[in-house]
Order: sequence, then C-alpha cells, then structure tokens
Amino acid sequence: MKSIRLGAGAGYAGDRIEPAVELAEHGALDYLVFECLAERTIALAQQARLRDPASGYDPLLEARMRAVLEPCRRNGTRIVTNMGAANPLAAAEKTRAIARDLGLTGLKVAAVIGDDVLEAVGAGDYRILETGGRVGDLGNRVISANAYLGAGPIVEALARGADVVVTGRVGDPALFLA
Repeated sequence: MKSIRLGAGAGYAGDRIEPAVELAEHGALDYLVFECLAERTIALAQQARLRDPASGYDPLLEARMRAVLEPCRRNGTRIVTNMGAANPLAAAEKTRAIARDLGLTGLKVAAVIGDDVLEAVGAGDYRILETGGRVGDLGNRVISANAYLGAGPIVEALARGADVVVTGRVGDPALFLA
C-alpha cells in the first residue's frame, strides 16, 4: 500500500502562513493543501472581481505562494488550493508570475473552473423558496452563485502533471481527496 503525505497549509482564509512554510520546508509532503474559501469569502471575492476583473482571488494568495512555492518545488510537494475563489484563472496566472519572479521555471499551474453558475441561475426560471419570486428578478443584487465541484477536476489536473492546482468553489474534502 502506498502512503501519501498531506499537509494543511491553511484551514480558513485568514490562517497563519508560518505553519505552511514549516510544512513546505520540513514536512516531507506529497501535497500541501490550502483550504481558504467559504460562502462569505467567495461573495467578497465576487465583489472584488466586479470592481477589477483581474482580481477576485484570495488576497493572501501572493504572500502564501511567495512563501511556499520554492520549498515545495525543491521538495517535490504539489500544492492544491481553493484560493482561486471567484477567479481561478487570474489566481493561476498570478501564481505563474510569482514563480517567474522567484526564478522557478517549468512550474505547471492548473486552474479548475466551472463552479461559477451565476449567469445560468440568473437566466433560468428558478424560484426563491422564501418569497416565491424568481432569482432573475433580483437582477444585479445577486452577487454570487457557485456550485460545489468535486475531486474529479483536481485529480485530472494532477494526472496531467500540475504542480499547483488552483480552484474556485469545490467541496472542502475534495481538495484532500484528489
């Protein structure tokens, strides 16, 4: 039976960075997982993305990645995180830019998308149980609608050789199950 060593680099959006660095440097991990997303934080990220389409990911993504990318790369540890929040593509690009700044070449960064269903929900004929009204009638007052994705897309990204996988809304266990 093969053993896989997982480490939790964060358990919530504002979690400390130092334990993640310790794990990246000395944990002999296969995977370092950052679970940083909740319903409130994804709504805040959606608001940030509305103000600036290049944002919408976890505000600590840059600090976390600057702290752990090099030791993870050196030690063969892959990173899985939902710090992509409302904009996994921008978060993946930011991670690539940080890797370049750190002189890390050949790092493969994947973004898992598909959780943002706001447009589909707004365009559909979905009723609000509490009021009987339609979601579409709320217009731009609805900020966020996200589906919880599972481990499948993360597994696929890892199978394709990703060193870092950045997701939006996935089930919290999916980050570790993948």
